[in-house]
Amino acid sequence: MNVSSRETTHSVTHFILLGFPSSPEMQLLYFGLFSAAYILTLMGNTALVCAVRWDQRLHTPMYIFLGNFSFLEICYVTTTIPNMLANFLSSSKSISFVSCFAQFYFFFSFGCDEGFYLCIMAFDRYLAICRPLHYPRIMTKELYTGLVTFGWSCGFILFLTPVVLISRLPFCNPNIIDHFMCDPVPLMMLSCSEDTTTQLIYSAFNAVFMTGTFLFILCSYALVILAVLRMPSAASKRKAFSTCASHLAVVILFFGSVMLMYVSPGSGHPVKVQKIVTLFYSVITPLCNPLIYSLRNNEMKPALKKVFWAEISVLKT
Repeated sequence: MNVSSRETTHSVTHFILLGFPSSPEMQLLYFGLFSAAYILTLMGNTALVCAVRWDQRLHTPMYIFLGNFSFLEICYVTTTIPNMLANFLSSSKSISFVSCFAQFYFFFSFGCDEGFYLCIMAFDRYLAICRPLHYPRIMTKELYTGLVTFGWSCGFILFLTPVVLISRLPFCNPNIIDHFMCDPVPLMMLSCSEDTTTQLIYSAFNAVFMTGTFLFILCSYALVILAVLRMPSAASKRKAFSTCASHLAVVILFFGSVMLMYVSPGSGHPVKVQKIVTLFYSVITPLCNPLIYSLRNNEMKPALKKVFWAEISVLKT
């Protein structure tokens, strides 16, 4: 029985990512739409990173966290969209076993890091608004540097266990994934044998991570809102609410769609729903984040204008 399991584990060398089955004309249309979304996402998030890097006024913990979060978004979308674009123009749509699990690992590690960064940003806003007098003493360079390192590394450490467990499942034909990326839910459905232990561990991991980070963020912003309501100045209230509203919009976009998919992977969402929800948090949310964080931010707008005009002058020369 053990020998058979080892044989079936290595019987699949690649997977077929169906993506969005349609006519060649529609595939070209999808290629154009997602290429535009990818380029705009890269441009928007790169502009935020450059603005934080180049403008001395934005060298504060809040904007340093935002700059790192934007760079994280660039890494996040790059793990899936280039491969998806290549598949739109490909007839085989295949991905090797190793590449599939590498995509799985990096995509969900970066996604996990995003959740931690949203927690870090919520914690920073809590300290700045609820403990303004103690903020400079608490949020030292050592602390925010440590938080930046924690935000980048934690997802890569935590997601090793689910990836290793799922990769050790016995896979055999068929090897067709009805998705545009190597998502763990359809991957587990392709296993030759149903491993309830792996599914339970994976579901528990997602439930603990998502509910834990989401509740931490909600509690932080609940305390922030209470503190804002007690502010005597209307101008201070508007500024604080404006900052928190942008953060909360990103939190709702990200966690709302992710929780729908991964807290209960065995709940049997229709395939089309899975793809649309995955598109929402893997493509649309990273595309919208630069707009959400910059449109109502009076400190970010001048910095972004400098970046924009610097790029225009480079193109002219």
